[in-house]
Amino acid sequence: MSELTTVARPYARAAFEFAVSNDNIEAWSTMLFFATEVAQDATMANILTRDKAPKELADLFINVCGDQLDENGQNFIKVLAENGRLSVLPRITQLFSDLETEYKKEIDADVVSAYALSKVQLNELSISLEKRLARKVNLNCSIDKSLITGMVITAGDLVIDSTASGQLSRLSHTLQS
Repeated sequence: MSELTTVARPYARAAFEFAVSNDNIEAWSTMLFFATEVAQDATMANILTRDKAPKELADLFINVCGDQLDENGQNFIKVLAENGRLSVLPRITQLFSDLETEYKKEIDADVVSAYALSKVQLNELSISLEKRLARKVNLNCSIDKSLITGMVITAGDLVIDSTASGQLSRLSHTLQS
């Protein structure tokens, strides 16, 4: 996976910088997502592994995408084909998405709670996390009755566990130290 990331990162960064400079991030995100869906199609994935000329591969890929790609998107696909990188398009799209999230100063936070949170609680939680993380927080909430009480919040590398079992585990660890 890290090798794929190493290969994909410069393409993702170049596409993102181009999109930012042209104030066209949303369109590029849509184009890359669509191109990734095409690249992950079983038939297309099989064609991408065959020994074909880069121009032929690029033309085929662009024809399949149709008018979902603008001229710049088509040029991007041609560059990927010339360098034999069409197969890393899904990773490029993921890295582009990560760059977009970072650029917008947003983060997704997964909240798993024992019970459904009220709108007031969600609002307070969102405000608190935005202060702590210094970015806009998008909450993804779910319920897990097995937690008994409390919640687990995961936002990037940050994990906040306020569940009963988490507190008992910390207490046990403290007492053993």
